[in-house]
Amino acid sequence: ALDLDELAKKNNVTALVDFGVAPGLGNILFGHYDTLMKIDSYECYVGGLPKHKKQPFEYKAPFSPIDVIEEYTRPARLFENSHIITKEPLTELETITFDKVGDLEAFNTDGLRSLLYTMSHVPYMKEKTLRYKGHAEKIKLLKEMGLFSEDVRSLNNINYRPIDFTADLLKENWLLLEKEEEFTIMRIICQNKDEKIQIDLYDEYNINTHITSMARTTGYTCTAGANLILQNIFQDIGVFPPELIGKKLICYDFIINYLQERNVNLKTETVE
Repeated sequence: ALDLDELAKKNNVTALVDFGVAPGLGNILFGHYDTLMKIDSYECYVGGLPKHKKQPFEYKAPFSPIDVIEEYTRPARLFENSHIITKEPLTELETITFDKVGDLEAFNTDGLRSLLYTMSHVPYMKEKTLRYKGHAEKIKLLKEMGLFSEDVRSLNNINYRPIDFTADLLKENWLLLEKEEEFTIMRIICQNKDEKIQIDLYDEYNINTHITSMARTTGYTCTAGANLILQNIFQDIGVFPPELIGKKLICYDFIINYLQERNVNLKTETVE
C-alpha cells in the first residue's frame, strides 16, 4: 500500500490502510508509544480462538480457511538487529500466559507488513500468532504431508491442487457456527533496557448483539479510522498505515475512546 502514497498525494486522496486488529490496533499502539519512549523491541502476539475447544485443531476460522493457511505457509518476515530477516512460519514456539485463558502457544507468522519500513528505527520487531497448545504441530504435519502444496496433481484424470482440497475440508472443520462463542486476544510489548510496557486486549463474542469479537475488534477499529476522516480530525493527504495515525495524539485518543465506548478495552501495565 505504501507504494501508492505518491499516487494518492497526486490525486488529493487520503487512504488509511490495514485498519483492523493486527495489523491495525496493534500498530496504533506501537506508533503512540513510539512518541513516548525509545523503543528497542516491539512484540505482537495475537489470535482469535473458540471459547470451547474441539479436536483435532481446537480452532475456528472467522474468515476464509485459505487465508489462514497462507499464514501457515508464507515466509515470516521479522526485524532483527535493524534488518529484515525471513524465517519459516510456525517456528520458534513459545508459551504465553494470559489471565482469562491461561497458556497459549505463539509461533512466527508474517504480520509486520508496513512496520518493517515505517518503524525501521526500532531494531527488533516480531509478530506471532496465538493458538491453543498443540495446534502448530498438527498444522506442521499437514504441511509436511504436502497438503498445502499449490502444485497441480492428477487423480483419475482430474487435476487438482492439494491446498484447494485441504481448504475445502477445513472449511467445514473450522467453520465458526452462528452464535458460537469465541474471543480475540492480543498482547503488545514495547520495551527498552529501562522500561517495558505491556498492553493486553481481550474481547469475546457479545451474546446480546451476536457480534463476534473478531468483527468487533477489527470492525470498530476500521470505523474509528473512517470517522477520523468523516469528522475532519485527520486531513493529511496520502497513504497512511495505522502506526502513523497512532503517532498523532488527537487521533490516538479518538480511536481508544471510540473502542471503549463499544466496550473494547485495553489493559496497560509497566512490567518490571
